[in-house]
Amino acid sequence: MTAAKRELHGRRVGRPLRHRGQRALQELLPKLRVPLAGDGPIDPCALFGRAVDGVWLEIGSGDGTHAAWQAAQNPDIGVIAVEPFMNGIASLVAMAEERQLTNIRVLDDDVRLLLDRLPPQSINRAFILFPDPWPKRRHWRRRIVNPSVLDELARLMPIGAELRVATDVQDYLVWMLRVLRAHPDFDWAPRSADDWRVRPHDWPGTRFEEKGLEAGRRSTYLSMKRAA
Repeated sequence: MTAAKRELHGRRVGRPLRHRGQRALQELLPKLRVPLAGDGPIDPCALFGRAVDGVWLEIGSGDGTHAAWQAAQNPDIGVIAVEPFMNGIASLVAMAEERQLTNIRVLDDDVRLLLDRLPPQSINRAFILFPDPWPKRRHWRRRIVNPSVLDELARLMPIGAELRVATDVQDYLVWMLRVLRAHPDFDWAPRSADDWRVRPHDWPGTRFEEKGLEAGRRSTYLSMKRAA
């Protein structure tokens, strides 16, 4: 493994946090944060303090709604949520406490710092939901759905594992389809002609998605499989 470098773009903090958010970051986050100290491999199953049947990874968890829902619905699965925007992290760790979710861990940093240190076939499902589209051409290299990240996910996911991707930006959808379908380790096999327009029952909606719908943007949902 080669050491990854931090590569964060955009804001780290939005509106000033109220007392609940400040407490979440000061008291709760240290208990749930994925430790990156050192440079050795990180066993994701060992992060939760109890046995888990597998580990799911969400890259860009936003306000934490989706990650918290998945953790609540799948209590035997460990969920790692990665989000550099601190307001979103504060929201997620507060939800974890309120709902007594012991199977959530968070990383408030660049996901590449974690991917580089996870062992092969250690992530059973991954999510990249409504990532920043970086619409300006000069910023396209910042898009998280790119060949190098897919290479890392292919290393980390066993055959048959699912990668869920979503966007409501048409230009980014075209980019995603081109990059995903060109990658030899991921297959997309829609079950019907409108499969990518229908959100699966175990894929909850989020406030970000609702705002997009209110603005007239239609969401697209892609379920990729780690190919043999």
